[in-house]
Amino acid sequence: MSFIDCMLLTLINAVACLAFPKLLSMILAVNTKKSIPAPVPVTATESNTEVTSFSELSELRL
Repeated sequence: MSFIDCMLLTLINAVACLAFPKLLSMILAVNTKKSIPAPVPVTATESNTEVTSFSELSELRL
């Protein structure tokens, strides 16, 4: 095998190693998007809990 053949094979291998995972992730992402059920909307409930500051907590511990 000549030097040019080795360089060409290395270049093809590098392109394949960079492109194959991206291609595979795109194919798998399309399959998972179809199988995921529609999310249920979540409503937030209001909370009347007052958050104490750090300085107030340190005064309580002293």
